[in-house]
Amino acid sequence: MFTKRHIAATAAILVTTTLLTAGCSTGSAVESGSKSDDLKGLTGVIGSKDFSEQYILAYMTTDLLNAHGANLTTNTKLVGSANTRQALTNKDFLGYWEYTGTAWITYLGNTAPITDPSAQFTAVAEADLKANDVKWLDPAPLNNTYAFAVRSSEAKKLNVKTLSDVAALPKDQQTFCIESEFSTRDDGWPGLAKAYGIDVPASNVKLLDTGVIYTATQKGSDCNFGEVFQTDGRIKALDLTVMQDDKQFFPVYQGAFTMQNAVFTKYPKIADVMAKLSPLLTTEQMQTLNAKVDVDGEEPADVAKEFLKEKGLI
Repeated sequence: MFTKRHIAATAAILVTTTLLTAGCSTGSAVESGSKSDDLKGLTGVIGSKDFSEQYILAYMTTDLLNAHGANLTTNTKLVGSANTRQALTNKDFLGYWEYTGTAWITYLGNTAPITDPSAQFTAVAEADLKANDVKWLDPAPLNNTYAFAVRSSEAKKLNVKTLSDVAALPKDQQTFCIESEFSTRDDGWPGLAKAYGIDVPASNVKLLDTGVIYTATQKGSDCNFGEVFQTDGRIKALDLTVMQDDKQFFPVYQGAFTMQNAVFTKYPKIADVMAKLSPLLTTEQMQTLNAKVDVDGEEPADVAKEFLKEKGLI
């Protein structure tokens, strides 16, 4: 999820006025396709982290709420989870999509994830509301958790299906491409290596940007195994095989819209409107939508609007 993903846990918290105001785009105004005026008077900014899935979700949310009478804009210019979260708690953003694993570990300071998705969501929602006055709306089914993938031909050659299989390989075949952020997170490389007993030289681990990891993994030039995210459309497009997390190390990263609780209290019908969208967003559906951006080169705003129209939501 960043770098190009949903978790800039170690990023410096730097939310500037310039970033918060520059690049804000207006969502679809209430037009002939409007569904209601239930949210008339609701204004503000819907934010996002800096990767395709987040851009799509932000534009979807803006367009959907605007179709119900709101007058919202979208800001996709911030870099990193820490900055995006700060913009929410500072009340610069009305809301944005967050992931349960990120909030539970990074924002709420827990070290052990809850493996049951429903229990994890309930724990996060209750704790974040109490501690930070952040309201979590009902989650989507999608789970954008971490994973490691290898090109399918190499998976067959090495006969690997699980991360335990990977850990049992000769060290010269245990080569990894990961993001810099992942390299320092408790729920990232240090914890993973400890959980699976992976002990390789530093030269076996390359730090790359997210997009480069996918292509490098497909080529096998820098590494055999690349850090990926379950909802990324490039997994299928590049014929990568995801290794099973057989020790269930990675937390659940279920997506949900998070927002200022004060705004929710004033406009509780936001929950009803968002409930029309969230159940549609499965892991497989997000893979398809993300691929339209990351593989086919479409604009996130266009992908978002097309999906909402296809589903009859705007």
